[in-house]
This record gives sequence, C-alpha cells and structure tokens, in this order.
Amino acid sequence: MWVAAVGRVPLLLLDSNVPGNDEAARKVTDRLYGGGGEHRLQQELLLGVGGVRALRLWSRLTGAPEPEVYHTNEGHAGFLGVERIRELVDGGLTFDEALEAVRAATVFTTHTPVPAGIDRFARELVAQYFGGDMTVEGLPVDRVLDLGAEDYDGGDPTVFNMAVMGLRLGGRANGVSLLHGQVSRGMFEGLWPGFDAREVPITSVTNGVHSPTWVDPALAAVQAERLGLDELTADTASSGWLRTSGSGDGPAVADDELWALRREMRGRLVEEARRRLRRSWRERGASPAELGWIDDVLSPDVLTIGFARRVPTYKRLTLMLRDPARLKALLLHPERPVQLVVAGKSHPADDQGKRLIQQLVRFTDDPEVRHRIVFLPNYDIGMAQSLYPGCDVWLNNPLRPLEASGTSGMKSALNGGLNLSILDGWWDEWFDGENGWAIPTADGVDDPDRRDDLEAAALYDLVEHQVAPRFYHRTDDGVPGRWLEMVRHTLATLGPKVQATRMVAEYVTRLYAPAAAAGRALAADALAPARELAHWKRSVRDGWSRVRVDHVDSSGVSEVPQVGDRLTVRAYVSLGDLRPDDVEVQVVHGRVTEADVIEEFTAQPIALAETYEAGRHAFAGEVVLEASGPFGYTVRVVPKHDGLPSAAELGLVANA
Repeated sequence: MWVAAVGRVPLLLLDSNVPGNDEAARKVTDRLYGGGGEHRLQQELLLGVGGVRALRLWSRLTGAPEPEVYHTNEGHAGFLGVERIRELVDGGLTFDEALEAVRAATVFTTHTPVPAGIDRFARELVAQYFGGDMTVEGLPVDRVLDLGAEDYDGGDPTVFNMAVMGLRLGGRANGVSLLHGQVSRGMFEGLWPGFDAREVPITSVTNGVHSPTWVDPALAAVQAERLGLDELTADTASSGWLRTSGSGDGPAVADDELWALRREMRGRLVEEARRRLRRSWRERGASPAELGWIDDVLSPDVLTIGFARRVPTYKRLTLMLRDPARLKALLLHPERPVQLVVAGKSHPADDQGKRLIQQLVRFTDDPEVRHRIVFLPNYDIGMAQSLYPGCDVWLNNPLRPLEASGTSGMKSALNGGLNLSILDGWWDEWFDGENGWAIPTADGVDDPDRRDDLEAAALYDLVEHQVAPRFYHRTDDGVPGRWLEMVRHTLATLGPKVQATRMVAEYVTRLYAPAAAAGRALAADALAPARELAHWKRSVRDGWSRVRVDHVDSSGVSEVPQVGDRLTVRAYVSLGDLRPDDVEVQVVHGRVTEADVIEEFTAQPIALAETYEAGRHAFAGEVVLEASGPFGYTVRVVPKHDGLPSAAELGLVANA
C-alpha cells in the first residue's frame, strides 16, 4: 500500500507487484483497467476487498476515523460492499441484516449511458472467487451472485453485472448529468418492476472540474486582481464579468483588455502546437530541412476550434471529415478562416479508435490545409493546459445520448471558450443560447451514416453562418464586441456551475449526508435497527402477494377538470398479514395523453380512514387539481418504512 499526500487528503494506492507474490499475482496491477475478463475481475476484487482492508489498516496505523460513507464509481470498487458484509457477518449479523447496514451508507455513481460500457463477467468466473475453497462462512456464493444478477426482463442470466451490484449495494445512486440520470433510469428500470422509469431511484449530480488546474495563469491573475472571489462565484446578476468599465466598485476588465488576453492565450497555444507538431513529424522520420512549413502553422489571429478527448467511436472524432471539401472551404475561407487543433488518444486495445486517428492524420497531412488543421498525438494534461485556454470554441459532437457528462467543454468555458456541441451530457442542461451553440441532432434517423451526414452538415452551417461571422465582426477599435459579450456571459454563468466545488457540495448535501445519517441510524444499538429493517423487508416480501386494491370511490371533479377542483378518493385495500403502517396508499394523478396515459404525475398519500375484518382497510383523502385539461388518476399501494430511501426500493407495488 502506497500513500500519496494530495493536499490534506491521503490517497491510498494498492500495488500487487511486491516480493512474496507469485508471478500471476504481481501482474494484477500491471496496467490501468486490466486486460479484460479475469484480469479485470481480479483488479476489481483487489480494489474493492483490498480497498476496505487498506482503509482499516490506515485507521489502525494513524488513528484516522473509519469512513462513514462509501462511494463507488461504476463497479470498479463494487466488491467493497461484499467485504463490508463479510465484516458484519463475522460480527454476528445475518447476510440480509449486514446488507441493510452496508446499503444504507453506500453511494453508487453510474458513469456510462451504454450497456456495453459496463463490466459484466460470467457468473461461473465470479463464483470461482467466492465459492469452493474460497467460501466464507455466512457469505454464500449464491447470495453474492444474486447481487449482480440480471434477473429482470431482457437481462442475461449467465452474467454478473457490476453496475447492477452497485445499485443493489448502494442505498443512493446517481448519474453524472441530468440527461444521464434520465437515461440511467431507463437503462435500469428492470430492477424496480411496476414503477415508471421516472420513479427509478437514480438522481443526478453533474460533474465539475478543478478550476485551479485548468484556468490559464494569466486569466487567473486578472480575475484575482480585477474581480475577486465574491464576484467570480456570485450569481449571474452580480458577476464581475458582466460589469462594464463605468459601473460597480473597482475596475472591470475592459473589452480591449479581455480581447488581448484571449489573443495572448491563443498565441501560446499556437507556439505549443508548432513545438509538438515538429516533434511528432521528427518521430515520423522527417528531417529538419523538411519542416520549415511548421513555422507558419496556425495563427494567433484566426478563429481557433479545439477538439480533444479519448477516441471511442461514439465521440465521432472524424465527424468533421464527412464532407472534406466543405471543411477545406471553412479552413481556407479568404475573409473568415477557421483553424482546428485536434488532440486525442485511443485505448491500446481500441483498433477502431486507432483507425479514426489515422483517417484524421491523413487529412491533416494534406499540404493544402496542414497550416490550418493539426493533430497532436499523445494527448495529456500538459497539452490540455495550453489547449483549453487557447481555443475560442470547443467542439464536442458525440452520438447523443452516449456522452454521460463530458468535462472538456467545462475546462474551456472556465477560460472564456464558447462551446459548440451536441446537446448531450452537461451541455444539454446548461446551454442557454448565449454561451455557445447547440449542434442540431438528427433524432429518429436510424441509418448511422445518414445521421452523421445530417449532423455534420449542421455543424458546417453553424461554423460558416454563425460562429465565424460573429468572431470576425469587429467594432471600430478592432474588438469583436458581440463575441466578447458571449465570452463574458460564459464566464459569468458557467464559471460557477462547472466547478468541482459545486459538484462536491451537491454530493455532500444530497447523497453523503443522507447516507451518513441512514448509516448511523441502522448502526445504533449494536445494529438493532439494521436487524429490524431486514426482518421487516422479509415479512413484506413474503406477504405482498395478498396486497391489493379492492375498490375505489371518487367524486368532486367536473366533466371538464379545472384548476382548484377537489378530487375526493376513498380506496378499499386488502393487506393480508401486513399492517397499515407497513404501507402507503397513494393517489397517482396528472395530465393524460390522447392514449389515456398519465404523462406527468404526482403520487400523493392518503390516510387510513377505517379498518375492517380480514385485513381490509379504507384509506381516504383529497387531491386539489393544479392544472386544467385532461386529467386521470389511479390508486396504488407501496411499502413504507423510515429506513427506505425510496418508495420504489423493494420493487413492490399493487395498482388498482
């Protein structure tokens, strides 16, 4: 176990390449993300199980407190939940009781909107590590396998799904943008049968970035001197970037100063790109005598568009090449030229990604355009720190909705770059029409080639007719006033939003603090509440087959529903052996479509009104309509317990 001090935070790193391990064990940590299959599984077992043991050791060695909340990103550390269950089982709890205690204090974040991006292993392979000679008393292999089972409609019964395990072990879960949360609820709704995808308990916390790492030092200095922290973090109306020279207290950043600063950053990018390009061509075998043309590559006065990221297929590195002649015309426009700086790196095993890079490099080698478009290999943080500040526009054209969040455009925005992006990931929720441009998507077009053609054409149109004209339209003093209005608006509105500080604050208030409170509640009195919750869930599951809505009476809504109408509902419900306190009876109501489907709905509880014999009860309440127009409602019964973070938790519902 290696320890790195990151500010005040100890970062624990696990390394299996140590004396005493055999050759196979020493190779477990020989590469990032593993070699797939069993190697990947071994890494995730080490990270999860070994990670918990490392934390325990660290606490013993240093006296640091034990963690209260555990947060797993994707399934990479997912087996930490199994290890924590094992610890509690060793302490005398049953598997189910330990599961409740662990789940309450665990947060799970899913990062991929595509099933192919989730780690899935053969059940037999996982069983090898938890069964046979590896069996732990109280940790039955079948219960471990159940955690990752795709035992829902459309699932594959032969695989162990790491994201599914994460959701079953995490009492709270989130995606990494609003759109990704919506996509994730649709992806995983099979885990909560009977509930609409909108009710699936997966929320969203949009990613953020660490601004001190990514803001250009020159811009950071101006911000600190001219604006100050309060104005930089204020809401839009109070942002210092929107102050003009003659308003407010203290000096503002004038347009000519801001434009000069942007040109300075663009110039540094040009110098860095030439340096890296020259090195790249030397590595390709070119002699210095052949590389004089690189001295004229790019210009600090030309509209600069950046595109840099990993190169999986869905990010569409080569979308800009769909119409090479059109792209050349944009690059070589006599009055409004555009220059492109592209950087990327493919996964070593991603042959398709490598082919996309080769295709782009062939285009950038064309002597006709190579002074206007460059590809910089070996994309890394050092390159990124000059690339983001130096680009006027940041291009992102993934295949919607396959970008979970994306953060490169955030880093550009922190430097006053304008985004030109498909409405995907974080851009889908924060594009406002003044902080950049949204590339229209060809939703509903099934032919992928046709879709790429349409979206590429939309991209070319935006650059030619909106982006470039605005950049090159200058006032009498040579400053692009309208462009700088968008730059200021971006710095004022996106600057505070894209910060990692905002993201961490959301995790703390919306996920970590509730998880800590839930974990403490179940751990009280020697874990008695965890035992009680496990017993209650078992009794509810056993008795749910006898729960039903027998009859519903209602009155009070006119034939043409109006705002303020009062719907009175009385529902007669059979609960079998369950008590009224074990359930919540809800009126689900809202506007209905022409197909008689409740489109947007609210679930409002109604109260116990009367109890009869044989487990029958009446529940009654009133619903006040908040909108006119077509209206519908139904009644349902769901489990209720203070230890449930969501009514959908058990996947149990009885509808009228």
